[in-house]
Amino acid sequence: MTDHARDLESVREATGRLLAAAAALDNAAVTQPSRLPGWSRGHVLAHLSRNADAFVNVLDGRPMYVSDADRDADIARDAARPLPEHLADLRASTARMERAAVLTTDWTRTVELRNGVTDTAARLPFRRWAEVELHHVDLDTGYELEHLPEEFTEREIGFLAARFAGRTDVPATRLTDTTRAWTTGEEAADPAIVVTGARAGLLGWLAGRRAGDGLSVTGGELPALPPL
Repeated sequence: MTDHARDLESVREATGRLLAAAAALDNAAVTQPSRLPGWSRGHVLAHLSRNADAFVNVLDGRPMYVSDADRDADIARDAARPLPEHLADLRASTARMERAAVLTTDWTRTVELRNGVTDTAARLPFRRWAEVELHHVDLDTGYELEHLPEEFTEREIGFLAARFAGRTDVPATRLTDTTRAWTTGEEAADPAIVVTGARAGLLGWLAGRRAGDGLSVTGGELPALPPL
């Protein structure tokens, strides 16, 4: 069972780590490229702030974003701001999300996210945790996939493996770090393709952050995954 209160605390801790890393930058560094193609570090920080507000919208029963075009325009508008404005915005938007969570009484209800995706309200804190952790890596400040909390890495591998499960454009695949296994892609009782590696490598591949570095593949080639 998802423990939304515990996940909210994990979000606070992860946000604190990210804010500390971002605070060590300067205005020039904010304009430099992040690890996400076409995005500066400022784009990443702006997205995290607007994403926190988007989760407030979901918790309050409103659409997550007005539209994809508005979402992209807001990020582009805010990306070039000076670092202090980014930090203040992220702190304020995080506080708004925390207040919305405190006011939420029904965590069992179904909520709608982007592109018609639905989930239970109790899973929203974990989704936000994933945004903060993975985008912290994207900032390229020295925080790597290997530095992610073990609990988060294991849960996010399971989350992403389930996200691609049943897709006909992803061959049936078994993932393992030799201690635990997950399956993804087309349904099959015994997937022919087996991908083995450290959890950070498995997560990097599933999340589109790595091309499969350090992973070994048997039974075929490393599958190409759809964008998240």
